[in-house]
Amino acid sequence: MSFNTFGKIFRFTTWGESHGPAIGCVVDGCPPNIALTEKDIQSDMDRRRPGKSKFTSQRKEADKVEILSGVFQGKTTGTPISMIIYNKDARSRDYETIKNKFRPGHADYTYFIKYGIRDYRGGGRQSARETASRVAAGAIAKTVLKKLIGEKFKIVGAVIQLGLLGCNKNNWKDNEIRKNPFFCPDKKSVKLWEKYLLAVRKSGSSCGAVIELRASGIPIGLGAPIYSKLDADLASALMSINAVKGINIGAGMNASLLSGEENSDEIRSIGKKIKFKSNKAGGILGGISSGQDIIASFAVKPTSSILKSRETIDKKIKNTKISVKGRHDPCVGIRAVPIGEAMMTCVLLDHYLLNRAQCS
Repeated sequence: MSFNTFGKIFRFTTWGESHGPAIGCVVDGCPPNIALTEKDIQSDMDRRRPGKSKFTSQRKEADKVEILSGVFQGKTTGTPISMIIYNKDARSRDYETIKNKFRPGHADYTYFIKYGIRDYRGGGRQSARETASRVAAGAIAKTVLKKLIGEKFKIVGAVIQLGLLGCNKNNWKDNEIRKNPFFCPDKKSVKLWEKYLLAVRKSGSSCGAVIELRASGIPIGLGAPIYSKLDADLASALMSINAVKGINIGAGMNASLLSGEENSDEIRSIGKKIKFKSNKAGGILGGISSGQDIIASFAVKPTSSILKSRETIDKKIKNTKISVKGRHDPCVGIRAVPIGEAMMTCVLLDHYLLNRAQCS
């Protein structure tokens, strides 16, 4: 299996399987002399880990990250940073009854046809368990960007739609996102979402979600106008996350519904400062950051592992039915928030370093 590495200058390679002894990653290209401890990484790991509420998988993983290399006396050395996260609560027996069946909507079938191996233990390498390693890499990227850009750099993600239910983005408050189990920015939507998702879980089904990411404090000039557009690399990063099926940058798909004057972000000069009157472009023009907030959203499909019976085939290409028991998220989109933040942060740092190499 190839393509386990992401990034150009700031790069990370992930390894491990959902029910193996451990997962982890190796980060390469991190600048030296950046203050970094496991505590800097753990706070983001804790936001992603399962078992924190009744609305996520009940698999109990502490997701304690351990740095094995690349840090000395509390600072990065510029050499590869290797990290390991031990799997403590894998329960492979839950998958015994479906080990020869393919879950509809899941990658089981394509993985088996391509590689000829069926790791049924939680999906093996195709499991979203892999994303814990991405969050660890993203936490390092965030630490570096705060050092290079300053405290003005900020990235925040939130679930703006849960299944059929949206929220009022006019009520968006960053400090509300960590106060509820849905990463919802609108306090008034939380109770309704809770009732909705409990009903979805009780029915043996699942639902999807839409996550919005906002990055502020980003300098002008990140990205290249042709084959390394900032928005193209950002879209690639977000699409690489398990279960993601669509991306919007700024107005995204809705830009096709706007007139030319509605879509154009007018520009004004106020003293020595440049100000945009709107941000339909999502902070990226011609593949290059404009200095505005970078805004992206992505859609996550419903969890494929559901209790309700579905028609499928087995490894012998025989028709059968499948019902998946065990500990699964009724909405995988909830825990995708810190994953999306991590991938966006890694892209931004990669482009920051690329821009510094060419233009500074």
